[in-house]
Amino acid sequence: MARALFLSLSLWLLGSVVGAASPATAPEPDDPFLWLEEVSGEKAMAWVNERNAESSRELAGDPGFARLEARLLSILDSKERIPFVERLGEPLYNFWRDEKNERGLWRRTPLAEYRKPAPAWETVLDLDALARQEKEDWIWKGNACLPPEYRRCLLFLSRGGSDAVVVREFDVVDKAFVPDGFFLPEAKSAAAWIDRDHLFVGTDFGPGSLTDSGYPRIIKRWRRGTPLSEAEPVFEGRPEDVSAFGFRDLSEGFERDIVGRRVSFFASEYFVLLGGKRVHLDVPPDADLQTHRSWLFVTLRSDWIVGGNTYPAGSLLAIGFDDFLQGRRDFATLFAPGPRIALETFTPLRDGVIVNALDNVRTRLTLWQWQAGAWTQKPIPGVPDIGSASALALDADRSDEFFLTSMDFLTPTTLSLGRPGTKLEPLKRLPAFFRSDGLIMSQHEAASADGTRIPYFLVTKKGLVLNGQTPTLLYGYGGFEISLTPFYAATWGAAWLERGGALAVANIRGGGEFGPAWHQAALRENRPRAYQDFIAVAEDLIRRKITRSEKLGIMGGSNGGLLVGNMLTRRPDLFGAVVCQVPLLDMRRYRKLLAGASWMEEYGDPDDPRQWEFIRTFSPYHNLKAGVRYPRTLFTTSTRDDRVHPGHARKMAARMKELGQDVLYFENTAGGHAGAATNKQKAHIMALEFAFLARQLGLR
Repeated sequence: MARALFLSLSLWLLGSVVGAASPATAPEPDDPFLWLEEVSGEKAMAWVNERNAESSRELAGDPGFARLEARLLSILDSKERIPFVERLGEPLYNFWRDEKNERGLWRRTPLAEYRKPAPAWETVLDLDALARQEKEDWIWKGNACLPPEYRRCLLFLSRGGSDAVVVREFDVVDKAFVPDGFFLPEAKSAAAWIDRDHLFVGTDFGPGSLTDSGYPRIIKRWRRGTPLSEAEPVFEGRPEDVSAFGFRDLSEGFERDIVGRRVSFFASEYFVLLGGKRVHLDVPPDADLQTHRSWLFVTLRSDWIVGGNTYPAGSLLAIGFDDFLQGRRDFATLFAPGPRIALETFTPLRDGVIVNALDNVRTRLTLWQWQAGAWTQKPIPGVPDIGSASALALDADRSDEFFLTSMDFLTPTTLSLGRPGTKLEPLKRLPAFFRSDGLIMSQHEAASADGTRIPYFLVTKKGLVLNGQTPTLLYGYGGFEISLTPFYAATWGAAWLERGGALAVANIRGGGEFGPAWHQAALRENRPRAYQDFIAVAEDLIRRKITRSEKLGIMGGSNGGLLVGNMLTRRPDLFGAVVCQVPLLDMRRYRKLLAGASWMEEYGDPDDPRQWEFIRTFSPYHNLKAGVRYPRTLFTTSTRDDRVHPGHARKMAARMKELGQDVLYFENTAGGHAGAATNKQKAHIMALEFAFLARQLGLR
């Protein structure tokens, strides 16, 4: 779940109009709560403050809440957490938050020092000190540093955690922002190094420079020391695109400039700039493309017939980049899908690739190496049976070394150092943040309405008495080809599992657990399949007497918020409590709110009357009915969420209260789409959510 939530993220790009539009626009139903879409409006914020006070009085008013919140914060701030790193030159860099550094430290240490149980760190930037000095609510959003020296970096800083960022050039030797260096004001910008004196930039250049989704439509080459207004345009997308992009592959000796446009969430056009000309890279529009050193990697979402061969959807292909430009199409297949085997990710190394596959939603890693003119493969050990793992190259331009992170629901996360031909070297391991000795993991399947087998993971007490009395939390997502794999969420363990609750994680259609077809099976008019799958898992938990409806709670965020919103309106009889986080809920207006237009490939275009006919069936805001008893619900969101508009949660809660439903609502004033900007905020919101679930489901 943690990976899915923080992910996070990175899931907000892209979108397009699906299908031919009807001549007319579907009329919008009357909306008496439209005023709640005024994010910072006086009336809207008064409503938010009143709801926050109600929720706090009920959930945060007893000593048990204070203890839970303190326990969660101690985990989030623990100095025993793994300091995950990236290698920039020789040093390893880490961004770290704890009780003394609420906004965080950007710091570094050598690998030899990192191996020690308590490494000595050198602070590069103190974000708390910067926020105090500049009187800004700065939240770290990442960095991009220029190889091979890695001295100059672009820092991405957000006010309050929103997706919109300020971009500033920073010198890691001087530990200071570069005087008169590159600077972009707050916007949903993209910036990438070309060389020390040039950037590719996409930002808000003025009227007409953004797509309908609010992302850059124009990419320019910007030279140091010149005004942004004089930057040279190199590529323009269309207003209906999701975004345009431009970047330089900085692999030493293989530098190349790539530009293009995200036509929709899962379709792109790529061009390489050669001799002042744009050369189209003719891969399928819905394929993902990545270059690294001499290689071109292509990941397919649909079957591709090329060069006399048919490559199935879900494959990972490799070919020499120059060979591809010269017309060759004899790809090497580094991964081919199976009926229940799918590609999750891949990680290029200097002379190889790590392929991360899911075998019935269990991670399997393979190392491919280019040796003597051919690809060879061998498995990478060290992954739990019911678990997940991911790889990160230390320096993919110069080394085949990699970090490997592995975990499962009950085994604390381990970080190891890997090298081809040697055993993994464990570097760091989380302590056991919750008592798991009496718990067991298992994997099951439920039959959906159309007979499709839907896997789900389950964590329960050993020897659980099957009497339907166990408070159970069911979590799901089911969208954007994102897979839910086993995770070690210490906070969930402390707040729920350790206290006797059971946890189920559903791998429903719409996700990526079984490849592109699994995702595509629940797009647009087929979206209800994801909801049928989730219902099937819930009913299976009840059929197996793990729990019963009154003891079954559900939780989901973002697209998962839309999922649990549909559970609320479709099967109010099936659940005892609902936690709906940063959700989409008004599917008539979603494309007009913030980044919503970028998701129309997933959900459809509600302005098209023909598409609105099926979209309205999964628009929870429009499917609430008078006289229905809905399970008690807690909505959580963020005022600073500039991806999924807080108006979704506000309006749904207001409508339910109008219908006489007893709902709770809490809106954090910072945090963006993650819902919280600091560990303290995160601990408070999680404590509210688990206190609510415990109260509603009878967990003591």
